Amino acid sequence: MGDDGAAEPGGPVMDREEADRALARLCAEHEAVETSLYALQDHAGRRLLEGAEPTGVTRERWARTEEAVSLLWTCFDAFTAALDSARELRGRSRWPAPEDLAELTARLRGPAVTVPAADSPGAGAVERITLAELVSRMNGWYARALDTVVAADSVWSALPARIDMLSAELQRIRSLAHSVGVRPGEHPAGDELEQVTAELTALRAEVLTDPLAFWVSAGGSSAPGGGRPDTVRYDRAARALEDVRREIDAVLQVRQDAEQRLMRLRDVLSRADRTLAEARTARGEVLAKIAAVEVPAVSGPPTALYEQLALAAEHRRHARWHRLSPLLESLEERADEELERARASLTAVTAPLAVRAELRGRLDAYRARVARRGMADDPLPAKRYDAARRLLWSAPCDLRAAEQAVLRYREAALEAPAPPCGPAGGEPAGGEEGFR
Repeated sequence: MGDDGAAEPGGPVMDREEADRALARLCAEHEAVETSLYALQDHAGRRLLEGAEPTGVTRERWARTEEAVSLLWTCFDAFTAALDSARELRGRSRWPAPEDLAELTARLRGPAVTVPAADSPGAGAVERITLAELVSRMNGWYARALDTVVAADSVWSALPARIDMLSAELQRIRSLAHSVGVRPGEHPAGDELEQVTAELTALRAEVLTDPLAFWVSAGGSSAPGGGRPDTVRYDRAARALEDVRREIDAVLQVRQDAEQRLMRLRDVLSRADRTLAEARTARGEVLAKIAAVEVPAVSGPPTALYEQLALAAEHRRHARWHRLSPLLESLEERADEELERARASLTAVTAPLAVRAELRGRLDAYRARVARRGMADDPLPAKRYDAARRLLWSAPCDLRAAEQAVLRYREAALEAPAPPCGPAGGEPAGGEEGFR
């Protein structure tokens, strides 16, 4: 609206030029006020508020706003009448008499307008104020009314459309969820969908009836409509729906690759079974061939996992994808652990056989080196070799005694004198280095 630049009451009587300037300024104020009032009257937010049945914060503020708008028109009518009266007085003569200038000064600067009292505008009380004070009051009422109207219009322009778009996405996700068996009471995502649906329905109804409850005023700003729509609840619902969408996508992915994952699970469990069977066979061999060792027991096949695998196949046959998804994830982890456990069991069971094989290899390596040195027929090394070989190739084999026998053979080979011409094949003679 206009500014309040009219002269303050009091002071000397205005001359003709001062009166004309004050009158022109007030006419401009009147035109600005009139334009603003008609713009407020035609504002989309005001029309929506008039046609709505507001509740809560909006009902309270709109009631005050309607009262302010009514006062604005009342005061504008008084402003118009006072201004018309002043213009009529000024128009009587091109060169007004002193008494006319005094009257004109009183009307333009003095308390010449009767309006509802500021402290109780709705109680019927009145007071007389200057035109400048009247313009200032109208500016304040207009700013408060415009702030209410603009805030409500901003919320209505922003939130319902976004809620409707999110609701459309919600319906799409609900359809997908139903197709893969994600339903309320059967899957957490189905329950979450119901909660988001209820929240969006309630949120839209509240936004339409109480838009000002979703308005955050800009701190420190005095401009009408300064602020933004409060989207906290909307954003929370959007995040929840996105989480559900990801969950549905995961279930859909399970539907696409369920058979391949089930085949891999069968293969992993089959390998674990074969490894455990090999470990059980090896354990019997170790017990028969190795003496005085403790061989760990080998567990049976993973029956519980096979039962879960059968349940997973049943879920797939009946398209219970929402139940298959978490079951497959659990089964894949446990099947891999079962295969690793079976491999570890085989390694632990066959450890004595590995030790025996390593001792046999060392014995043969020492004998080959002794032969290259030309000492294969020396009595002491030959005797100790035979003793070690009997221990390593007999059943059950005493690994501790066999290891000592291999060490004794190595010592005898080191102690035997090398021939003067050196060993056959040109290998340097003697020394422990050849037996390490």
